[in-house]
Amino acid sequence: MPRGRHKFLPSDVVLLTTLLAAIIRHASCDDGAVMAKLAKATNPPGWTGTDFCKWDGVACDSPGRVSSINLASKSLSGTLPPEINQLSGLKTLSLQRNKFSGPLPALSNMASLQEVNLEENGFTSIPTGFLSGLTSLQFFSINNNSNLPPWTMPTTIKDSPSLTTFYASKANMVGEIPDIFGSLPNFANLKISYNNLTGWLPWSFSKSGIQTLLLNNQMVGLSGPIDVIGEMHSLREVWLHSNQFTGSIPDLSACTELSDLQLRDNRLTGVIPDSLTKLPKLKNVALQSNVFQGPVPSFPPGIQVNLGKENHFCNTSPGPCNPQVTVLLEIAAAMYYPMTLAEAWEGNDACQQWQFVTCEKGSVVVINFSKQNFNGIISRSYANLPSLRSLYLNDNHLVGVIPKRLTSLKQLQILDISNNNISGKVPSFQSSVILKVNGNPFIGRVVPITYPGGRPPPGVELEETDSSPATWLKVIIVLICLVVVAVLGYVTYRCCIRKPRHKYQWFKKMSGEQHSISIDQTTDYGKSTNVSSFNQTPIKSGEISDYNIYDGGNVTIPIEALRKATDNFSKDSILGRGGFGIVYKGVLHDGTKIAVKRMESSMLSDKGLNEFKAEIEVLTSVRHRNLVSLHGFCNNGSEKLLVYEYMPKGSLCQHLFEWKEMGTPPLTWNQRVNIALDVARGVEYLHSMANQSFIHRDLKPSNILIGDDMRAKVCDFGLVRQAPDANQSFETRLAGTFGYLAPEYAATGKVTVKVDVYAFGVVLMEIITGRKSLDSSLPDDSSHLVTWFRPFLQDKDQIKEAVDPVLRSDLNEETFESMWKAAQLAGHCTREANQRPDMSHVVTVLSSLVEQWKPAADEDSFRVDFGMSLSQVLQKWKLNEDSSSTIATDYIKQKKPPQ
Repeated sequence: MPRGRHKFLPSDVVLLTTLLAAIIRHASCDDGAVMAKLAKATNPPGWTGTDFCKWDGVACDSPGRVSSINLASKSLSGTLPPEINQLSGLKTLSLQRNKFSGPLPALSNMASLQEVNLEENGFTSIPTGFLSGLTSLQFFSINNNSNLPPWTMPTTIKDSPSLTTFYASKANMVGEIPDIFGSLPNFANLKISYNNLTGWLPWSFSKSGIQTLLLNNQMVGLSGPIDVIGEMHSLREVWLHSNQFTGSIPDLSACTELSDLQLRDNRLTGVIPDSLTKLPKLKNVALQSNVFQGPVPSFPPGIQVNLGKENHFCNTSPGPCNPQVTVLLEIAAAMYYPMTLAEAWEGNDACQQWQFVTCEKGSVVVINFSKQNFNGIISRSYANLPSLRSLYLNDNHLVGVIPKRLTSLKQLQILDISNNNISGKVPSFQSSVILKVNGNPFIGRVVPITYPGGRPPPGVELEETDSSPATWLKVIIVLICLVVVAVLGYVTYRCCIRKPRHKYQWFKKMSGEQHSISIDQTTDYGKSTNVSSFNQTPIKSGEISDYNIYDGGNVTIPIEALRKATDNFSKDSILGRGGFGIVYKGVLHDGTKIAVKRMESSMLSDKGLNEFKAEIEVLTSVRHRNLVSLHGFCNNGSEKLLVYEYMPKGSLCQHLFEWKEMGTPPLTWNQRVNIALDVARGVEYLHSMANQSFIHRDLKPSNILIGDDMRAKVCDFGLVRQAPDANQSFETRLAGTFGYLAPEYAATGKVTVKVDVYAFGVVLMEIITGRKSLDSSLPDDSSHLVTWFRPFLQDKDQIKEAVDPVLRSDLNEETFESMWKAAQLAGHCTREANQRPDMSHVVTVLSSLVEQWKPAADEDSFRVDFGMSLSQVLQKWKLNEDSSSTIATDYIKQKKPPQ
């Protein structure tokens, strides 16, 4: 026989057959042992017989080799055995909608596994390497597993090149979304809503084929720009609402498949691009509760649009803005449309008290952006303001070069760009121009530009620069050194300098209302706050004109400026009196209207000083359009003053109970439900969207202030407590106002966010009825509003008897239906603590009531939002069926001018 060749004999065939049979028996034994453990761990047991391949829900692709386990919706419980990952042939594992608990099954290194569905269970821990080594994984869902400990999205899924779908909504995910999607060419669906994710959107999204992107309702909120969605050309559905995204909407002209875009309830700014209005498949877009600017967008018929009332469009209907306004918005675009400008610039006349802008005879002559921490570049559009005399851009973070076109400004006298990161050659200005360029380390040199987040301002034409590889290398080295120094400085600041925050307590006693009670006087650490460490260096009187009020708060304001603003704290300037002291109305030198809370000498105790510091700390920790803003403070010896934005229409208390004395008309139902929604959004932010979870503890009509636009903001944060966990109770001393105190809080002293929900329910009852929460002038059986109101909720027809008499004359069917739903919501909010809804649900219900007057702009109409009740979903579907088309112009006509 030739060498290297072998002839199989009959004995060899027998031996090989025996070996293969042994291997099959061994594999069968292995799967059998695992399946036996799974059957034993499952309660109630549903499997009988020795052949597990015939068990209900189990499939095998060969004898003894399990390929699929499908136990969906079997009401099963128990703890799954970790040996599941020994089922080497398992391709499908479907355990959704059961009651399994304990650790998630260990799925690591299951090379055959393609589909995993574990949603709607009660798993409580995650094993190490949970999703590693799953090279064939295509679908994964773990939705609605809120008992899991905080966990991050595993980067190991990048090793699953076939992965198309990842669902993990309401699964207690934290941290940032990993930048791994460039390794997932087939990825199409990402739904991780209702978690606690933070950080920016990863740029690798642009390298994937994502079609459905649902990231809405994060507890603190994802942040940063949304530029990347403009590069995601396969997008069909995008839900980014209820986060903290900033900047503008990018050019979406390449997103031709996009049909549903939900961007509401963020901090987006800028001009809405025409590319959005021209998308061929767009059906639904929600942009409300942002601060968009520029022209009102005009959408084609058939698109459901919600623009809201909070945006700062220049007009109330589609059409171009004033040319001067257009130029200023182009300037803002070059600085990424900062929120400071978006909130300060409203209307179609830049000379109508626009902050940072000074006009003469209707033309802009001064722009002062100094010390605003603006990013971006110096816009060429400044050259389109021919009357511009003074331009202050100093002490910001601007990059790039000085545009040559600025030399065409014939009236220019001062250009201050000191203390930025400006580079390149300085253009030749007229000799009469005072040019300040100090503090720019690269001025006069050509260097590559480093933009925030690595992205230049979207849609802005950049000034051309020359560069060379050698120069680039030098600059890169310098930048690396600067980054190292900055990091070291930041670490030093965090470790050695930064002081801990303390708790805040102060209480207010306004005449004519129930008194707040406050017994809690301790800090978070059970110690008195060291007020001396809070003293600030006073600003000299000669520097009054140098400070700036801006919506970033915590600015020291000189006492001389406040004396001048309030006419030396005259009696005519008094707005009210409280336990802290007197509140004065004032007007600063730049025309900014303010409310000044001045501490009385009797309050200059440790407690009073602690409360003064506490009010500043909480209001600089939270920033929201429905919370009153703190502009600054004064800490000058015995003078302790807090400076707030001025709310000219007083409090909700006055508009509900004292409107006759004020000589104003009573609130309409439309105004009332809008005010309720504003309050709910502010409290929702305190509970779940701020950097920490806060409990207000003193929500009532006198702590709800009204602006000229009849929109509401929550104020008075003296009793606020920081919650260690939004859903966990903790004990504190009783504080609040009788009539609004939740029963469990009054009885036990234990507080959760649900005490605010109860107080909101009482306020909503007051809004509906026009009655106070406690009214001692009424008989005992009807003096307590909640007790009196509840019987009316048993019969829809009876609620008319509880409605404020001033509303009954205009009570049509649509308004009555809205009142009935609001009354039901108020009843739900004042139930037992465990039966009260979260404020996010309250916002959802009230949003639907506000939208009753504009059904064509109903939001979220193409998908069920799990924050909505079934009745709301059914109503929304009905609206969609009844409305064949919606024109943006018609929508605008139904709404008031943007507020």
